[in-house]
Order: sequence, then structure tokens, then C-alpha cells
Amino acid sequence: MKKLFEGLKNFIKKEPVLFAALLLAVVVVCVIRPGVELCIQAIDFRTLAILFSLMIVIKAFQSQNFLDFIAARLLRLCKTRRALYFLLTYLVFFSSMLVTNDVALLTFVPITLLIFRRIELPALHIVVLETLAANLGSCITPMGNPQNLYLFSYYGFSALEFFALTAKIALPSLFILALIIVFLTRRKLADHGGMAEPHELSGNVLQTQVIRLKADFRTALYFADFVICLLSVFHVVNYLIMLVLTIVIMAICNWRLFKKVDYSLLLTFVGFFIFTKSLSKVPAFTDFVNSLLSSPLKTYLTGIAASQVISNVPAALLLSGFTENGAMLLLAVNVGGLGTLIASMASVISFKLYSAENTVVEPAESTGHSYFAVFTAYNFVLLLILGFVVYLI
Repeated sequence: MKKLFEGLKNFIKKEPVLFAALLLAVVVVCVIRPGVELCIQAIDFRTLAILFSLMIVIKAFQSQNFLDFIAARLLRLCKTRRALYFLLTYLVFFSSMLVTNDVALLTFVPITLLIFRRIELPALHIVVLETLAANLGSCITPMGNPQNLYLFSYYGFSALEFFALTAKIALPSLFILALIIVFLTRRKLADHGGMAEPHELSGNVLQTQVIRLKADFRTALYFADFVICLLSVFHVVNYLIMLVLTIVIMAICNWRLFKKVDYSLLLTFVGFFIFTKSLSKVPAFTDFVNSLLSSPLKTYLTGIAASQVISNVPAALLLSGFTENGAMLLLAVNVGGLGTLIASMASVISFKLYSAENTVVEPAESTGHSYFAVFTAYNFVLLLILGFVVYLI
């Protein structure tokens, strides 16, 4: 019994969102008794199939060092600290549009920590900036993050409608990130008078780092599969055809990739699908949520507020069943990825990577407090600014 309790405790600690999703699904099924047919109808199999296929093809590219190779080549162009900040931040921003925010952070944060350790500069601010960039960049495309993929499918947005909406986040974000970088890397007054020279980066790891690209016959198949996934996202290719082709290609090329897929995320979606669909059958709850979403402004504020507490993916799944205002909900849960550490689960990845790296030289507690303070300051200031700007545009 003790081992069972410890196992459950470890599971909750490792997968808190998945545990919450499954618990909520089980509770509503036991209380409301929606029936097997309704539970099956609640599951959006198209979203799950596309999400699975995108995750495994990105793992395939990672297995061949594609992202690391591109990053290493580009980093050699940096001559100053400001150039390095711009490059790393915008690498994460633009890559997250295609490979999702969590994959972008898992790829570039370790590289960033290595670089800044070698050139003896603190990495705290750049890691927080990369986290902001990942969450903001991933807002722009349907495949950038799970909530976008789901909402794109659920509300049936056209590509033009979707990108017209996300441009409201993209354009201000690019400008704001640039201002932050310029401020952080400004030249300071030297002790002897005049302006201190910016930190030079020539002759260090940026110029000497070598990454081998593992390109072979499988590379062409991976690219073909990625294109098929994108076509399926935009309703050009049927998702069942895409799923079968993905499974066949990965089984032929590298069956071990199936082990690396984040199945907990897929199960989290299933849990929330069943939870939200079942709750929609309860009139009292439906009336309450509908009152929170009765206008565009209320939908926007509710989406942002819910994201701060339960993260933006569950917020999108929960609220979508109660509003037809998909445009405002899309903007809300994406802007709502800023703010608290759990507003976007990708933010937790950066925190874990930074804490694990810095506990070697600093106590874990002080490292966590330092990161949390800086992260919170950046995020809430940007949430207030961007939240106001996006609503007005």
C-alpha cells in the first residue's frame, strides 16, 4: 500500500496536468454518467492524430541533429553579446512556429546554457527571454502549440482567418522582444569615463562548436512526412491518410521514435475532452460559464485568467465548449500563456533546465527563487502590455 501511495505521489509530481485531466474525467463520468457513446464522440481524434504525427516527426528531426546543426552554424555569426541575444531569442521565436514551444526550448536552452557558461556570462535573462519567445512565437501557427491546433480544428478557421488573428500577437511581440534585448545589452558607463565596450564573443565556443548532421535516406522521408502533416493541418490531406503514412514511415525509418512521443499530452487531451463534453450537459454549469463568456471582452479576460490557473491548453479545451467566439478565445489563451509559471507548460521546461544547470554552482533554493522572480517580472509586465495591445488592435 505504501509503494502504491509513493507511486501515485511520484506520478502526480511528474504529470500534474495529466493527473488532473484524468481525475476530472473520472469524476464527471461517475457523477453525470454521460454514457460510452457520448465519451467517444467527445474525443477529437483528428486533433490527436495530427498532434501525434507532428510530435514524432519532430523527434525524427532531432534524432538527426537538424536543429542543433542549424543553431551551431548561425551562432558563429555572432560577434557581440547583443547579436547573441538577438539570434538566440529569434531562433527560438521562429522555430517554435514549426516545432512547438516545448521542443524549441528543449533544443535551444541547453545550447544557450552551454554557450553562456563558456563565455562566462549569466544566462538567467536570456533563458527567460527564450521562454517568452517560445510562447509568443508558437502562437502564430496552428502547429506551434497544442491549443492552436485544437482551436484551429474546432472552430474551422481558414488559414487566412487564423493568421490574421495571430498577427495581432506576432507583430507587437517582435517589437517588444527587440526593445527588451536592446535595453539588456545597452553599453554601460565605464569606470574611467565614457562608454564601456560591448562584450566581444570572438574566439570562443561559438566559433569552435562542431555539430554533425546525420542526414541519410531517412531525411527525405521525414521531410515528406512533415509536409503531409502540414497539409493535413490545413485540411488538404485527410488526417487518417496522414496518420497511416506517418506510422509506416516511422516504423521503417526508426521504430524507437514511437517511445519518445509525449503520450501523456495525448491522454491529457482525452481527459479534458471527456470532462468538458460531460459538463456541457449540466445546465447549471453551462449557464455559469456562458455568463463568463457572454461578450468578446469577457471571453478574452476569462481565457487569460483561466490560463493563469490551469494552463492555456486546458483553458482552451474547457472554454471552447461554451462559446462560439473562437477568435477571442484563440487570442486569450495565447496571450494567457504569459503570466504565471504554469500558464504555459513549456515555461516549466525552461525552469527545470535552468535550475538543473545552476544547482551545480548555486543552492537549488536560491536558484529557483532568482529565476522565479525574474520570470514573473518579465511575464506579468509583458502580459499587461501585450494583453492590452492585442485587444485594441
